[in-house]
Amino acid sequence: MFSSVAHLARANPFNAPHLQLVHDGLSGPRSPPAPPRRSHHLAAAAVEEYSCEFGSMKYYALCGFGGVLSCGLTHTAVVPLDLVKCRMQVDPQKYKGIFNGFSITLKEDGVRGLAKGWAPTLIGYSMQGLCKFGFYEVFKALYSNILGEENTYLWRTSLYLASSASAEFFADIALAPMEAAKVRIQTQPGYANTLREAVPKMYKEEGLNAFYKGVAPLWMRQIPYTMMKFACFERTVEALYKFVVPKPRSECTKAEQLVVTFVAGYIAGVFCAIVSHPADSVVSVLNKEKGSTASQVLQRLGFRGVWKGLFARIIMIGTLTALQWFIYDSVKVYFRLPRPPPPEMPESLKKKLGLTE
Repeated sequence: MFSSVAHLARANPFNAPHLQLVHDGLSGPRSPPAPPRRSHHLAAAAVEEYSCEFGSMKYYALCGFGGVLSCGLTHTAVVPLDLVKCRMQVDPQKYKGIFNGFSITLKEDGVRGLAKGWAPTLIGYSMQGLCKFGFYEVFKALYSNILGEENTYLWRTSLYLASSASAEFFADIALAPMEAAKVRIQTQPGYANTLREAVPKMYKEEGLNAFYKGVAPLWMRQIPYTMMKFACFERTVEALYKFVVPKPRSECTKAEQLVVTFVAGYIAGVFCAIVSHPADSVVSVLNKEKGSTASQVLQRLGFRGVWKGLFARIIMIGTLTALQWFIYDSVKVYFRLPRPPPPEMPESLKKKLGLTE
């Protein structure tokens, strides 16, 4: 299966060398040879320096590794903010705001209490990042080849949405057990202080259901979040290079490209936080309580209740998403992986639309 995906990926429209040729006006058998330009030579040199071929197993493996670092490190870094946000959702009467939540947590648990749940966060979100980013690249290449070059360009937003949703479906299955343990540790005082304490206790009380009863609400939270995260990011990058950045991407330095990545990531993160927050509230309460269902929790929280902690989550997710994209793109730069530029309209489609002769 993976070998066939790799074979398809080499010919897909997102392959960097092909897109660069389209960008430089060199694609198509009837086009006259264009005079060499500095940007083209730089792009060609970059292609020659790639450590692996686009769509190869090494490419997907390193993309997955980039996902491990981007999600595992960033989510672990914001554990204190995540802890307070969860407690605000679960007990809004006690934790009335983000600053009040930090104050109460420090008073009751001390500074060490802010790090509660770091182990399941690191493990769970590293596994999620592996599947989220790795499978996104796989599904994007796969669906792109099914659509064909012209439809890939015309339906690129739908392609981003479908690829990210497919990847997140599997990523949440990997995340669910650790997410359940993390919420128990963070929101139930005295239940468990470490992952080693929480896992056996949860299994003894509810069996495997304790680890996977939150997977459906996780899909409700994470799939819209990830669809927004990837589609908004991809289109924002495209818009920034088109309307904001004063020169083509091929002429930007790696550092300048990473700045664009960070800005686009933050913009995407704000929208991600908003669309996924109600489901996040349900997951936090559901993993704390025994025997409750998602619909029961949703009904009890009400419209206002599901939006508790939104401000904290916007700060957390905005910063988190920007850093994740920055780390992921930095990993690609470090390992010299192909980094396709924003998509350009194929020459065949330009001819059909009468945009070129």
